[in-house]
Amino acid sequence: MADGTAATGVLMGQAERKRVNPEQTLEANGWTGVDRVHYNLAEPALVEASVRRDEGALGIGGTLLVNTGKHTGRSPKDKFVVREASVEPHIWWDNNAPLAPEHFDRLLADMRAHIEGGELFVQDLYAGADPAYRLNVRVMTELAWHGLFIRHLLRRPEADELPSYVPGFTILNCPSFRADPDRHGVRSETVIAISFERRLILIGGTAYAGENKKSVFSVLNYLLPEQGVMPMHCSANHGPDDEDDVALFFGLSGTGKTTLSADPDRKLIGDDEHGWSERGAFNFEGGCYAKTINLSPKAEPQIYATTSRFATVIENMVFDEATRVIDFADDSLTANTRCAYPLEAISNASPTGQAGHPRHVIMLTCDAFGVLPPIARLTPAQAMYHFLSGFTAKVAGTERGVTEPQPTFSTCFGAPFMPRRPEVYGEMLRAKIAEHDATCWLVNTGWTGGAYGTGTRMPIAATRALLTAALDGSLARGAFRRDENFGFEVPVSVEGVEDRLLDPRSTWSDPDAYDAQAERLVRMFAENFAQYEAHVSDDVRAAAVRAA
Repeated sequence: MADGTAATGVLMGQAERKRVNPEQTLEANGWTGVDRVHYNLAEPALVEASVRRDEGALGIGGTLLVNTGKHTGRSPKDKFVVREASVEPHIWWDNNAPLAPEHFDRLLADMRAHIEGGELFVQDLYAGADPAYRLNVRVMTELAWHGLFIRHLLRRPEADELPSYVPGFTILNCPSFRADPDRHGVRSETVIAISFERRLILIGGTAYAGENKKSVFSVLNYLLPEQGVMPMHCSANHGPDDEDDVALFFGLSGTGKTTLSADPDRKLIGDDEHGWSERGAFNFEGGCYAKTINLSPKAEPQIYATTSRFATVIENMVFDEATRVIDFADDSLTANTRCAYPLEAISNASPTGQAGHPRHVIMLTCDAFGVLPPIARLTPAQAMYHFLSGFTAKVAGTERGVTEPQPTFSTCFGAPFMPRRPEVYGEMLRAKIAEHDATCWLVNTGWTGGAYGTGTRMPIAATRALLTAALDGSLARGAFRRDENFGFEVPVSVEGVEDRLLDPRSTWSDPDAYDAQAERLVRMFAENFAQYEAHVSDDVRAAAVRAA
C-alpha cells in the first residue's frame, strides 16, 4: 500500500507500519471490510483503549478491572475440532466434539460478516520459548482487553521481528457473535472451533479470555508430539544456579500447582504450560494466569503484588467503585477470579523460559478421601498409570449437589486440551522419564486423618519439607515401604515431618474405616483405568491398581 493506507480505511503512520508485516495485514490476507484495525499495540495503549471503550475500569496501580459476563470460565462442551481428512485418524474423538467442514465454512463466513465495519485489535505473538519449536500465533479480537490479556500470556516478538512476522495459526475472537446451533452445527450460541487444515480458531459468544490461551495450548498438544516434543499441562522451576535441576509440577485446579512451583529459592520457568523436547523443558507462555480468590500477601506475595501492577488484567473480582480496592474474599461473581500478568512481574522468573531436562516429575493430587500418603515414589510404569488417571477430588460445597468427596479423573491432568489419545502423551512421558532418569513423585495436598469433613488438610509445611527433600535428593536416599493399596513406595521417615503423617492409616482414629475408604478409592481408580487398559503396555497394566 504505497500511500500507507490499509483497505480497511485506517491510516497507518510510520510507527504503525513498523508493527506489522505489510504482506500480513488483514486486508492482504482477505479479511476485508473491517473499519479499524490496531496492530500490536503495547500495554499502555491497550489499557487506554479498554477504558475508553468502557470494557473495564482502571484499578490501583493502573491495573485493568474487567468482567467477563455470564461466562466466568471455559466452555468445554462448546469446543469443537473440524473433522478434516488430514487429522481424522489422529484425533481422540471421544474427547473432542467433531464439527463438519461445511459447518465451519458457514461459521467463518458469518463471523467475517459480523466484523465488517467493526474494530479489531491484532496481536502478533508466538507460543514457545524455544525458537526451534515455537508457533507464531496471530490473535484478532473485538476487545482491547483481550489483546492485553493475550499479550501477557503468549510471548512477544522483538520489535525488529515484526516486519517479517508470518502467522502460523490465527485466532478470531468475537464475544458479541452468537452462533446458531442449527446453522453452524454447534451446541449453543457459544463456540470454540479449531481447524487444523485452515490453521484457524474461531471463538464466539464468550468473553472469558482463558479460551484464547487454552485454544493455543490445544493446538500445541496436537502439533508438537509429531516433532518429538511432549506438551504438558504443568508448572516448572529449576535450581537457582542450575538450569539442569528442573522439576515439573502436574496437577488439576486446586492441587497447589502454582503455589508449590512458586518457590522463592528456585527459578520459575512457568506456571501452566510447557514442552519437553530433546533439548530440555521450555515454557509455552510469556505470562501467568493466576487464581486470586482469597489471595494472601503473606502466602503468595509476588502474585499478590501483581494485583496493583500496571496493566495486570484482573478478571471478575469485586471492588469498591470509589476506591478500586479489591475484595479478595468475595466470590459472588465466581470462585474462578483471576489475574493475568507477564512473567517478568515475578522476580525469580527465568528470563529465557528454557532449561535442561527434568530431574523430578511431581504429580499433585488433592485426595479428599484421606487415603493417599503425602508423598510416594513412582516407577516409570506407575508414573504413566497415575498420569493417565489424573486423579483429584471435589469436596462438599464446591459445586451444587456435592455433599461428600467425589473423585475427578482428568487424564494427563488436562483432558479438555488433549486432541490426541491420552496414551500418546503417557508413552512420551514414560519414555522421557526413563531416558533422562527422572524421579517421579505423587504428592497428596488433600486430607489426612480422615476424609473431608472429618480429617484435616495436609499441612503445607509438611508438603514443602517433603518437596525440598525430594528435590535435593535426600528423600530418595532414605528408607521406603511398599503401600499395600497402590503398590508405590512411601518414605518411612523424613526430617521435619511427623512419622505418622507418612502412614495415612495411622492418622485415622478408626483403622477399619480407613481400610474401607482405601478399598473404595482403589475401586474408583480401577474402574476409571479400564478405558485405557487395551491401549497400554503390559508393564503399565501390571502397575495398575486392582479392586479386591
